[in-house]
Amino acid sequence: MAYSANGLNLIGGGGKAGAAPQVWTYTSADAIATVNTAAYFNNASDLLKVRDIMFIVDSNTPTLHIVSVLSNASGVVDISDGTAVAETDSD
Repeated sequence: MAYSANGLNLIGGGGKAGAAPQVWTYTSADAIATVNTAAYFNNASDLLKVRDIMFIVDSNTPTLHIVSVLSNASGVVDISDGTAVAETDSD
């Protein structure tokens, strides 16, 4: 699949970003291996900046990964591979 702007949402306080990283959620049926591919977020290059943090939600599998924006140069965005968040419920 491909990036969908509808899945990208800023978490609070977007107007005061300054030099601080912003925090985003991105929800998609795409697996993390697809989402963390360089250029996946190119259409959001005007929104995302280096060191921004993203919570990537795979609505198909359901999994959650935390990533950061590693680079955004000339409209090409690359994010980290992601750290999986364990979603266990042992009760």
